[in-house]
Amino acid sequence: MASAEVGDNVLDRDPTVEALEVRAAAVLGMPAALFTPSGTMANLIALSVHLQRGDRFLAPRGAHVLQNELGSAAWLAGGMPDPLEHDAGPGRPTPETLAAAIGPRGAPYYVLRTTLLCLENTHNASGGAVIPPHEHAQLLSTARQAGLRVHLDGARIWHAATALGLPPAALTVGVDTVSACFSKGLGAPVGSVVAGSASFVERARRMRQMLGGGVRQGGVLAAAALVALDRIGDLAEDHEKARKLSAGLAELGWEVNTPETNIVLARVADLAVTLESLGALGVRASALGGRVRFVTHRDLSMADVEEALRRIKAGGHQ
Repeated sequence: MASAEVGDNVLDRDPTVEALEVRAAAVLGMPAALFTPSGTMANLIALSVHLQRGDRFLAPRGAHVLQNELGSAAWLAGGMPDPLEHDAGPGRPTPETLAAAIGPRGAPYYVLRTTLLCLENTHNASGGAVIPPHEHAQLLSTARQAGLRVHLDGARIWHAATALGLPPAALTVGVDTVSACFSKGLGAPVGSVVAGSASFVERARRMRQMLGGGVRQGGVLAAAALVALDRIGDLAEDHEKARKLSAGLAELGWEVNTPETNIVLARVADLAVTLESLGALGVRASALGGRVRFVTHRDLSMADVEEALRRIKAGGHQ
């Protein structure tokens, strides 16, 4: 980062940012990409370009664009959000549910106009649940038949690709746009991209500037993101740590999910008391959807996971 070649990414170009955008676009299987300071900004840019004021958009219940972006999709992008139920599995609606939510084509002018589907892979709030390629293709086909555009929130697409043993580009097939984050397990301190066609990125660049995302000597940050792209393969170790943690908690009597990626969710009798007790043991976790959320990452070793389990067992927490 300290030795990155930089320029002015607002006035003309920053060579390191440009190198990141070219590489990220290739990895994601898209024609072009745009660096953004955060994943929330990347999603907001995409929605702002895709939606006209008052357009309805669909996303799986609990999706980041619905729950974790402070209403910016409605307030700034002007969209009307509507959630889809997870009837195909965690974080995944069926094509039938999607089709029913879209409704018939040719509706009268005074009915809400649905123009966009937002998918999320992995679905963070569902414990890092993965959408497999065949389900992705079915949902895209349903959306396309109804004339919808499709944005993929791929903040954690690296985790999905690693879990499936596929390149990230295999999970973006057919989408109009995709966002991806370099700090989700890859180790970069900050930064995301939003990718799509060259014409989309041209419009997205203007929107990024409107939102205050025109980082000038951005190469300092882009350099870390380039290192992050070299680390995608390391995520398999984080997934193994999560499986170890989940199995260990289950042996102690905890009700936990079987993680597909690096997130373990646990149901407990009293969430606040459990989190306080874990904190006292030096085991850091957070709350998500009424459950305890544990996340494994590159700064934790397998020995750290084993130590956490030892402390939880010694503390008598079940």
